[in-house]
Amino acid sequence: MENGEEKIKQKFHQLTSEVKPKSRLLKNCINAFIVGGIFCSIGQFFNNYFLNIGVPKDDASTYVSIVMVFIGALLTGIGVYDKIAAVAGAGSVVPITGFANSIVSPAMEFKKEGFIFGVAAKMFVIAGPVLVYGIGSSVIVGIIYYFLK
Repeated sequence: MENGEEKIKQKFHQLTSEVKPKSRLLKNCINAFIVGGIFCSIGQFFNNYFLNIGVPKDDASTYVSIVMVFIGALLTGIGVYDKIAAVAGAGSVVPITGFANSIVSPAMEFKKEGFIFGVAAKMFVIAGPVLVYGIGSSVIVGIIYYFLK
């Protein structure tokens, strides 16, 4: 009985190794690094531009965030961001443009259900948990920091 089970396990492992996709971890990491770097370079370009035209540093940071969210939303709206994300993976999710994409994508998907029950109700389906856990973890880290100092 055990010999038959062992043969079945070997056959199973052979079949799964044949159909299992090859790991592209290194390629995915390089793509994420390059595309994330491009997004960050675009943000730095706008930061330098705003500083050069005389915008105060704090305001320039706010303007850069607004511009990058707009770029992410625009690229999502015209269908380009998904193509970038297919190549970049996490490189497109980490910058603030990924946040804009996570808001606009569900809004576009559910617009056929109407403004109230579609767009407004489903807009934060993806970004909501990110906000909750992001804010929650920052509060916990802040409390820990307060007691350690």
